[in-house]
Amino acid sequence: MTTTEVQTPHPQPEASARGPALRKLCAVAVPAQLALAVCLFSGVPVPEIVLLGAKLLLLVLLGAEAYVWLRLRRLGLSLRQALARLVPGRVARYVAHEARIMASLVRWIARRPHGVGEADAVFPHARDQAAMMYGLTFVCVAETVALSFLLARWPVVHAVLLVVDVYTVLFVLGMHAATVTRPHVLAGGVLRIRQTAHVDVRVPLTQIAAVRRQTLFTHTKKNGELNLPIGSQTSLTVELTEPVDAPKLLGAPRLVQVIRLHADDPKSLYDAVTRARTAPPAPAPQDAD
Repeated sequence: MTTTEVQTPHPQPEASARGPALRKLCAVAVPAQLALAVCLFSGVPVPEIVLLGAKLLLLVLLGAEAYVWLRLRRLGLSLRQALARLVPGRVARYVAHEARIMASLVRWIARRPHGVGEADAVFPHARDQAAMMYGLTFVCVAETVALSFLLARWPVVHAVLLVVDVYTVLFVLGMHAATVTRPHVLAGGVLRIRQTAHVDVRVPLTQIAAVRRQTLFTHTKKNGELNLPIGSQTSLTVELTEPVDAPKLLGAPRLVQVIRLHADDPKSLYDAVTRARTAPPAPAPQDAD
């Protein structure tokens, strides 16, 4: 080559997506909006000029955030990368968790389990908590109806608590739906251990040192151990040759080498894992002459 090709990399955004002015605006606008919401919720009269100013401030903040979003997109970042630059990681993980809970309700109604398309075996584990979750849902519904009558004279308070109560009912049902639609899965030499919508640990069978049936109703928290009880019990214990990462709800790493889990049919799960670990490797295909 007679000339050197110089490739110009895509411009990268600065370390902070928001500039000093936008950060100061967020620091003022967010507490102001929260204070206004508390005043409205408690029935404190708020002048119209203050309400107008709060609406304008919110519009300016949303417009500035939209501008930063578009600027990040023009710099070549994907939707996920741009979102990660604008939203703190813990907040994004929490919102994603809530979205998975609500999506699980749709999957439950549609009878479409998650992640079982290419599974060698599927092991449900929600049966022993169903009665408790349905009972808790009934209590939440009864509380919603009772508060609706008690707070009928305070329409603002009634509306806010009604939204909270309805979401609570959906959340409780969603927790159970997530457990139903996310069973443990054995596929491709990997045991996928799950619970509700926040625990999803993939354990290669080659890293399993031992698996045993062991019913426990009490679990002590220890470093390096992960307990996933259903109905306050676990029925299998999996010991690993080396730790695997089981991130916490907000993304903090958690290395575990012992996992205790539950299955509706623990014997089937134990037998399937044992057979998969001891099965001889499949013979390599021979080329035709």
